[in-house]
Amino acid sequence: MDIQEYFSLVFTDYTLRTITLGTAILGAVTGMLGSFAVLRKQSLLGDAISHAALPGIAISFLITGAKDSNTLLLGALVSGLIGTFWIRSIITKTHLKSDTALGLILSLFFGFGMLLLTFIQKQPNANQAGLDKYLFGQAATLVESDVWMMAIVTGICLFVLLLFWKEFKILLFDKDYAKTLGFNTNAIDILITSFIVLAIVLGLQTVGVVLMSAMLLAPAAAARQWTNSLAKMVFLAALFGAFSGVFGTAISASQNNLSTGPVIVIVAAVFVFISFVFSPSRGLLFKQIRFIKNRRDLELHKTLAFMYHIAETHENISHPHEVKILNNFHGFTKGTLKKLVEKNYVTLQGSTWSLTNEGFQSASNLYNQLTKQDE
Repeated sequence: MDIQEYFSLVFTDYTLRTITLGTAILGAVTGMLGSFAVLRKQSLLGDAISHAALPGIAISFLITGAKDSNTLLLGALVSGLIGTFWIRSIITKTHLKSDTALGLILSLFFGFGMLLLTFIQKQPNANQAGLDKYLFGQAATLVESDVWMMAIVTGICLFVLLLFWKEFKILLFDKDYAKTLGFNTNAIDILITSFIVLAIVLGLQTVGVVLMSAMLLAPAAAARQWTNSLAKMVFLAALFGAFSGVFGTAISASQNNLSTGPVIVIVAAVFVFISFVFSPSRGLLFKQIRFIKNRRDLELHKTLAFMYHIAETHENISHPHEVKILNNFHGFTKGTLKKLVEKNYVTLQGSTWSLTNEGFQSASNLYNQLTKQDE
């Protein structure tokens, strides 16, 4: 099945429609909440929370003996929240930095979770098969109830974001100022983090523990390259996340033996790469173009100022001078001279140049500016 056929079937085939909607909603909510993690410089938080959720899945199975996805994800949510509050406690009550706390909790919880999964797999209970799907995700197991759950959580997240937008924004950019205004910064911080944990837990079934942090960070990192506005960044991150889910699912469905979760992450990484290269304000390509333009402008200004220095020694500013005089000047190039002629700053006749009145006036201003800078 090719991608064109996939998009024609997505509206009629139940399985394809369910998976596509699920991955699109997941991408939107993780991108939306991931914006706050990226701007708060908590990029490792998603990785730590997703790994911290693994023991909760295993413990839920050991208690219930069933693979009901809602029960397992509830256990993952509790475990993820415990891991998150442990991270906060380590940061606030010790001298360890956030990256150390995140790495410590990530390793501890993931190691404990893998230990429990190994223990479960050695049990005679046949029900334990398939728990490893939460490691790498299995989007094909999504059902309509899972999609409805994602949609409800996304709606709640959007409602809370709109309701507390001012508080979130102030906390994000100036926590001390938020305290002076009387806001309970700890409660707001816990609220944001709890929703991030919830979004990560929702994605474990689709993308898995290992790759879930990429779904949280990649759309937000891509969106950050295009705007300085928080509202626009959140919107773009949700859009990039949704498109990553849709296109990743389409590519996975059009080819045999391609896991949906990893393909979605790769598509999200493509969005990041495009944003890093082609973003007008921060993209590497446009930065290089601006750098080259600025360097050329600097060469032009230096050459013009040097010409002024030569021309001012003559009563007649249009007195012709040999081009070879410029050869010993570091900023001179033939291209620069051509640009000056195009701007009507310089006239060129054979191998001699002379400043025009317009060029002399412009050069005078530049020369004075350069002189002041040297002083």
